[in-house]
Parts: sequence; structure tokens; C-alpha cells
Amino acid sequence: MTGRPHLRIAVVGGGANDEHDVSLASAAAVVAALRTGGHTAAPLTIGRDGTWHDEDGSILSPADAVARLTSCDAAFPLLHGEHGEDGAVAGLLDLVGVPVVGSPVRAGALAADKWVTKTIADAVGITSAPAVRIDAADPVEAAAASVPFAPPLVVKPTSAGSSNGVTLVRRRDDLAAAIDHARSAGSTVLVESFVAGREVDVALFRDRSGVLRSGATLEVAVDHRGVFDRAQKYDGSAPFRIPAGISVAEHAAVAGAAATLYDVLGCAGVARFDFFVTGDGVVLNEVNTAPGFTEQSQVPRMYAAVGVGYVQLVDELLAAALG
Repeated sequence: MTGRPHLRIAVVGGGANDEHDVSLASAAAVVAALRTGGHTAAPLTIGRDGTWHDEDGSILSPADAVARLTSCDAAFPLLHGEHGEDGAVAGLLDLVGVPVVGSPVRAGALAADKWVTKTIADAVGITSAPAVRIDAADPVEAAAASVPFAPPLVVKPTSAGSSNGVTLVRRRDDLAAAIDHARSAGSTVLVESFVAGREVDVALFRDRSGVLRSGATLEVAVDHRGVFDRAQKYDGSAPFRIPAGISVAEHAAVAGAAATLYDVLGCAGVARFDFFVTGDGVVLNEVNTAPGFTEQSQVPRMYAAVGVGYVQLVDELLAAALG
């Protein structure tokens, strides 16, 4: 960050959810990048039980955790999923006056709920798959019987990430079990018509000069008859094509829809927008305001493909947060 002073940055990882380990990997990568860039990284970890820990593993009281946060020039939350990405930690940081590298409360909360995201997308003319929402109190068998779409269907929690609780249902007889499985990762469930298309993702952030900057598009090159599951995301078995092998018109449609959603949701920092490119146009899959952030994660690879290396990307995001 040329011309800027040495900064002390809190990096928050972990989290009381099933994306804890993914978050730790993202946080460790950002800590290393900040130190490479000449800043002081002050790592804080939220345990699976919700307790806060210092870098050496010592448990911190809530008051001590806030004191550590407020001793820093900014905080970089790398929390994925519930109690973090959903705006919870952004709200805490806002209340105690610490600048946040990433989206504010509203964007995090809206994007974390896939049903709400679909509703907003529909309102601004962005297509998503036909879907129904199943509440936590709905009996499973009755809910399954009420789904008006024929298989194949995708069943997933409304507010979980990393493909947790996701099932591709090819027979209606399997729908109730899939709803039960989704509820293991979140109380409310989304049942969507399966979209046969190419999964194409793009990442955006608004830099300190106000320019919305895009990484290269990324195509998840998996069998179009299946889904991109948790194992493929983290075992390295799913090949990515960067940039995506799509037409100029399709690229423009993906980029335009992503930019619209970035602003309508009120995102800040970097967000990833996942679409399906089909013969009938672009279909929104989901929005991720706290995407995986190791050097080998999708978003850093998208920016590396346009000449923005990992340390530079972390610096750019920090600069945008501090103005």
C-alpha cells in the first residue's frame, strides 16, 4: 500500500459453525499477506463454542476481545457462514468503531439468506431458479409433498455455505430425506428446480477511488448433470477454467448482473457472484460476501488472472476500507 503508514490489522477467523476450518485457512493466508505487505497482523480466532482466542490460543473475555479489536486500525473478518458472514461481526465492529474490510451488516445479512437474495434479484430483473422455501416448523413429509416442481431438484439450507447440506434429488421419493439433510445445516430449506448450465462466477470489489473492479470470470468445470459439492470445493478435484469459456455477450450479462447486485445489496470489500450460463440466459445461483480467501481459493485466483496478486489484493481491500 504505497504511501500509507504501517497499520495494525485484526484478522478474525474460525467461527461457531461448520465452516470453522475453512475460515481458519482464509485467515492464516491473510495474516501472512499482511505481514508480507509490511503491516502488523493481530489474529483473533472465534472457537467452535463461540469463545474468542488470542494468537497463542489463550481465551479472551468479550471485553478483552473488543479491546484487542479497538486497538487496531481496521479489522479483516474472514468468517464464513452463520455468526460472521451474515453481518454479525460487521455489526460488532461497526458498533465499536473499527473499520471493516468487507461488507456491512445489511449486505451480509441479505446475501446470507438465499431466499432473500433470490427475492431481491427477481425485483431487479435478474433470473434465478424457481424455488420454494420450507420453514423449520413445516412437517417434512407434508413439505415434500407440497413442492410443485418435478425432479431434478436441488435442496439446500437457506443460510449455509460451502455446499453444506446440499442434495441433488432425482427422484421425488428422495425429497423428504434431502430436506432432513438440509435441516442438519440450517433450519429453513430451499428447494429449487435444477438448472442445467455452466457455472460461471465473478468477483467484484469497489476500490478506494470508487471504481468497481472485477476479477476474471471463473468456470467451475464439473459435469453439468451434477452439483459442485463440498468435497470438490476443498479436495482440489474440480478444475477451474479462468477465464470462463463463454461468449462476449454472456460475459457482459454475468458482469452486469453482478454489478447490479453488488450495489443493490450494498456490498463492500470483495464479493463473489455465482451464476449458471444457460441457453436461455444467465441464472443467479448465489452471492457470497465472505468468500473463501486462501491463495488457491476462487476469488484470489480470479484477480491473479487479471494481474492482481494476493498481497496486492489484500492491500487494495484494506485501502478501500480505510478510504
